Parts: sequence; C-alpha cells; structure tokens
Amino acid sequence: MRKILFDINVLLDVLLDRKPHVTASARIWAAAETGAVQGLLAAHALTTIHYLVSREKGSATAGRIVAAILSVMDVARVDAEVIRAALALSWPDFEDAETAAAAAAAGCSFIVTRDLAGFAHSPVEAVTPETAAALLSNTQP
Repeated sequence: MRKILFDINVLLDVLLDRKPHVTASARIWAAAETGAVQGLLAAHALTTIHYLVSREKGSATAGRIVAAILSVMDVARVDAEVIRAALALSWPDFEDAETAAAAAAAGCSFIVTRDLAGFAHSPVEAVTPETAAALLSNTQP
C-alpha cells in the first residue's frame, strides 16, 4: 500500500472547509479513510491542529478532532534522527523540513501539500492534492 504524508495545509483545507481547496484535499483524505492509501502526518501537525482548534472551539473539541484524525491517519515518526535530517536540509522553514524528513523516514511515496515551493528540494516528491488524486486514480484498478 502506498504511504503518503499529508502536510498540515491539506488537513486544514478539509477541517476549515477552505474553498476552493477543500474538494481536492477531501478526495485525498477520503483515500486514506477508505484504505486506498496509508495516510500519515508528522507529529507536529497534530499538535498545531489541536492548538488552533482549541483556541477557537475549546480543548474538548480539539481533542475530539485529533482523535478523529487519528482514526484515519497514522503518525510519522519524529525523533532525534528525523530532527537531525531536517536540520541537515538547512531550509528556512523548519516545519517543512521536519515534514519532509518524517516523510522520508516513513518511506512515503509523496507529500501532499499546497506549498510546493516549500518542498522544492525535498527528499520525497511533493505534489498538490489535485496531482495526488490523479496519481491515485491512475493506480487504482
């Protein structure tokens, strides 16, 4: 099964119903829900989502949303080795570097993001949600 790592912006598209991005992002999320792919997140994505939702809706709601995400997605390992790999990338955006390093350590086929420029030199190919949906539909029977 293909593993894909979701950048936080793709998750937020779905959670916040951000138009026009929600349609393509929801298609990729659905692929993880149905088991067509193994969806992963870097651990910091869940921390950030919990923080953002908690600020607006309270910690109980944030906890329910994180639990719901975990019912669909796995968490890519972020340990000292991944952090060292992210530091070695020397990117200006450390969060993107950590995401790319986590995707590489997890053996992901690609990273789904709307921030392709942030992953221009990623060790794992970065694609938009639209491209990911097309790639997945081409490999489905």
